[in-house]
Parts: sequence; C-alpha cells; structure tokens
Amino acid sequence: MRNITSNRRLSLNVLPFLIHLYLLFLHFFPIPITGDFPPLYNPTDIYTVNCGASGNLKARDSRIWTGETNSGFSLIAQNEVSVISKAAKPSPSVDPVPFATARLSRFQFTYKFPVTAGQKFIRLHFYPSSVAGFDRSKAFFSVMAGGYTLLDNFSASLTTDARGDETVSREFCVNFKQGEKTLDITFTPMASDPDAYAFINGIEIVSMPDYLYYTPPQNGGFQFIGQNNIFRVETEYALEMVYRLNVGGRFISPMEDTGMFRTWDEDDDYCVKLAFVLANSSIDLKFTQQPEYTAPPDVYRTARTMGNNKTENMGYNLTWVLPVDSGFNYLLRLHFCEFQPEIREQHDREFTIFIANQTAENHADVISWSSGNGVPTYRDYGVMMESDQGRKKRQFYIQLHPNPDWRTRYNDAILNGIELFKVSKFDNSLTGPNPEPPPPIQSASPKNYDTELVAIVGSMVACGVAVWTLG
Repeated sequence: MRNITSNRRLSLNVLPFLIHLYLLFLHFFPIPITGDFPPLYNPTDIYTVNCGASGNLKARDSRIWTGETNSGFSLIAQNEVSVISKAAKPSPSVDPVPFATARLSRFQFTYKFPVTAGQKFIRLHFYPSSVAGFDRSKAFFSVMAGGYTLLDNFSASLTTDARGDETVSREFCVNFKQGEKTLDITFTPMASDPDAYAFINGIEIVSMPDYLYYTPPQNGGFQFIGQNNIFRVETEYALEMVYRLNVGGRFISPMEDTGMFRTWDEDDDYCVKLAFVLANSSIDLKFTQQPEYTAPPDVYRTARTMGNNKTENMGYNLTWVLPVDSGFNYLLRLHFCEFQPEIREQHDREFTIFIANQTAENHADVISWSSGNGVPTYRDYGVMMESDQGRKKRQFYIQLHPNPDWRTRYNDAILNGIELFKVSKFDNSLTGPNPEPPPPIQSASPKNYDTELVAIVGSMVACGVAVWTLG
C-alpha cells in the first residue's frame, strides 16, 4: 500500500498560520448556511410558546413566538392558580424571547396542544430567576408529556449553576398516537416541599419526519454495542437529546437547521485529543443514501481527522468524551462524509471505531458505506451505560483509530457529526439526577499569575487544533 508522502504532512509549527488562513477564508468566502434557503423539511405541527406573554414576539433569530392568549392550545391550572412573571433583571446575553416571561405555580398546571399523529420534538426552555414570592432555588418539579416522565425533581437553577450557564433547554422526542386528542405537557411541583414551584419560559412542539430517529418497522435494527442482540428504537420509547455536535464545525442555530429547528453545537469542549479540522465549502453534496433533511449541509462540509503524520496517528485515538447519566440505554448516531479529493475508493481511509470502550467497527470505511466521495451517510448504534457504583454520571467515549498499512491507503480517521439520545426506561421515564451544587466561593487570595499562564498555555497545546480548508 502507498503511504502518504511527506509533502502532505501538516506540522503543528504552522498552526497559527493555518488558523489565520482559515479565519480569512471564512470572512471572505463564507460557507453557505441553510438559513438562507427554503427549509428542506416543513413540519406539520409547529408551536413556539412564549409562556407568560400575551402577544406574538420575535426572537433575536427572527423566529416568531406565540403568547398564551388567542392561541391554538389551552392551559389548565389546578385550583385555577398560576402566575405570570417577568425576569427581575434579565441578562443582556439572554434573548428576551422566550426567556423574559414565565408561567409559575405551586400547583400543577398543564398545556394541551392539538397535534396530528406522528413523532414530535418537545423542547422546554428555562431561565431560573428569582421573582417576588418565588426563590429560584425552590423550583423543583416534574414534567410529564404523552405518558412519559421527562423530568423529575428537576432544578433549573442547579443545572445552570453547575454548567455556568444562564438558561437551560431540554429536547425530547415522543410519538403521538393516532386517536389521541391532545398532547398534554404537565408541570407538577414537588409535593415534599410546600415552597416548591414549577415554571416554564418557553415550549416548542415540532413535527419530525417519520422514523428520523425511530426504527422503521421494516428495518431489522442495528448494532447493540457489547450485546448479542440488535437494538431498535421503538415508537413506544421517548428520547432525550443529550448531545448534538457539528464535529470540527461552527455552531448551527435552529434557523439554520433543515426545518426542524435543531441546534448543533461545536465539539471543541468534548474532543480531547489532537485533531485536524477540515472544511470543504465547494463540495457538491449528493444525498443518495439518506434524506437531505437528516442534517444541515454544513455538518458534512466540516470534519475532524488525525492529519497526515502516520507515526503520530498510529500512536493515539481521536477521542470525544461525553458525560451522561448512568443506568440508561443510548442511541448514538455518527455522521460521515468523505470530501477530501484523494479519498475516493474503498480502503483509501479505513479505521476502527470504539464506543464506550468496546469495538464497534473494525473496518469503518465511509466510501464503502456511502458509495462515493461527497455522499453523506450515518451509522446508528445502541449503547448500554450501566449504573456504576451509585455514581450519577459516566463518561461516554467515542474513539477512532487508523488501521494499519496493509488495510488502508491512508492511516487516518474522520468524523463529521455526533448525535446522542437517552432512551426511556420500561417505566417510561427519562429522568436523571440534578447536578451537585457548586462549591461555595472561597475568599479572594493573591493569584499566582505565572502558574495560571502556564496552565492556560498547556491546555491550548493539549487540545491543539490544526485547520485546513478545501475548495
């Protein structure tokens, strides 16, 4: 087999130049985004509810959110007691729509949405903010929808404080069955604390294409990692989106999605090993293996690879680490597209995939899966993350390793996108624990600036990224 020649090797010595070149490229030749074009999918049902508001308002991304009056849904509150509030001091970084207003109550309340049968996204948006009579630390509640427990004993304040964020959003998938009248979303404060209350700032319900994430009846299923049986995502299950990452690429906003208003985050915080970022803005993507709405085109125009240094590549794994709740099964979807012009034949780039520290693919070959360069494809895997000695969280590893010379032309690996979903248990629950409260702030002490600078520089080197553009 022919090895990659030395003139194609990228050295970390040119890292600053490559990053500067990449940023200049994006400034003068921006990659087209799907938000500039008609959506690839038009949902049957779309609700964007600005809870606590009375009229229609436009968010910063130009989406229109509907107030609670004169809308197509109904609100039922136990004892007819619930409160509309405005955030006391909304942060400038927080979009006022839908986060400036909320519906709060110390009693159960339910939103009832008339929708068509089929699979739906449910997105819940929270901005924990203390208002008169409602301390943010006292908001502990459950959320049920369509017979599934989506959240239980949930604390938005603990969640945002642990992550260093101001807002938190949760996305779920449920199947609304034929014959049911309304999709009900019920908020219930924890009964054990008389001061507990429930609140919600924004609700989205969006139809999705049939069997986008669920397994079609005629499909036999897919690999269940480490198990002898296959894995199927039946419509009786609910899903919670845990991670949706545009690997090697930029943040993709809901308006830039394919019509389902999904958010695609950058993967920088989760890729823990040296990785090269590739981008090909001129590739003419050919959606012959999957519907074009599966993921935005930008997901398949950027990727992470290991680069062209064969010796270095064979000595490590391209790795992502994703903290997840233990005790659940997960649906993992990996997105692939070969867009480098030299990768055109089977065995040009073949690698091994490890998932949750177990071998998932010995001969991962994107050209073999997709039948050509510039053809997006994805692979689904079921993964069991068993409880581990009572620990709330476990690390979910995705690792890629190049195959040896006698198997492949280039000793490299590639990945374009990651989606990870928690699958409901047999009791129809998706609930996980709240994060631990953050440690108390220590009194100020003189900083060791020399040590701090070294730590920052060391972190940058450990997570070094080289950038290369094509086309």
